[in-house]
Amino acid sequence: MNCYDAHNHLQDDRFGGRQSEILAACASAGIKRMVVNGACEADWPDVLALARANPLVLPSFGYHPWYLAERTPDWVKNLETFLDAVPSAVGEMGLDRWKPDLPYAGQEEVFLTQLRIAAKRNLPVSIHCLQTWGRLHELLRDHPRPEVGLVLHSFGGPAEMIPALTKLGAYFSFPGYFLHERKERQRAAFRQVPTDRLLIETDAPDQHLPADKIRYPLADGDGKALNHPANVAAVYEGLAEILGEPLETLAARVEENFLRVFGHLPA
Repeated sequence: MNCYDAHNHLQDDRFGGRQSEILAACASAGIKRMVVNGACEADWPDVLALARANPLVLPSFGYHPWYLAERTPDWVKNLETFLDAVPSAVGEMGLDRWKPDLPYAGQEEVFLTQLRIAAKRNLPVSIHCLQTWGRLHELLRDHPRPEVGLVLHSFGGPAEMIPALTKLGAYFSFPGYFLHERKERQRAAFRQVPTDRLLIETDAPDQHLPADKIRYPLADGDGKALNHPANVAAVYEGLAEILGEPLETLAARVEENFLRVFGHLPA
């Protein structure tokens, strides 16, 4: 079974320099490609280095709303420099009204700047959205978008918005975290996702699977549990059960969807 991780952060310092070991485990687990998302200028070089070192890594460069205060005056120029360096996507970018004490001012401006760059280059974008789905829909509706598509990372929005977002080119990415029993609302929403718009992700090192589904345990130097990206195969199995379809059927469909969005970006 070929697996594709539509969103993770393999460059994260919490992995403690074990990225080569982790990528080897991912290859053994059947993972063919993973989108590794930068979140700010400080980690873009690490994402680039991973992409140059291993063809499994599809790099994505963007400014996450949690790190906007770290922007340099040249952030747009720097972003375009990284996008020029290797075939890549744009993100993680987005809007967030959930995180306590996070200013919303400036988020839309930065989001639209990145969306405009992605549309001009026709690059897929990876979008973070928490508690601002209506406004996200308005911005996507009213501004140029990349024709290749938009990936709504760990989609947690209302099921009622799925048709409208689909019309705007959205794909909906399911994380292993939604396999927890308490996430029934999110699982119910994914039952409404069109078959040709479904993706799967780990968001490693975050968004842990339920303990009984973890096949690749991992911890940082302090013993705190981390999500290993090779656990994506278990996410496939969990989602196949939720959707009531054979695992092989789901895997083939997700592969087709992933390649439609990201397949034009060669290793």
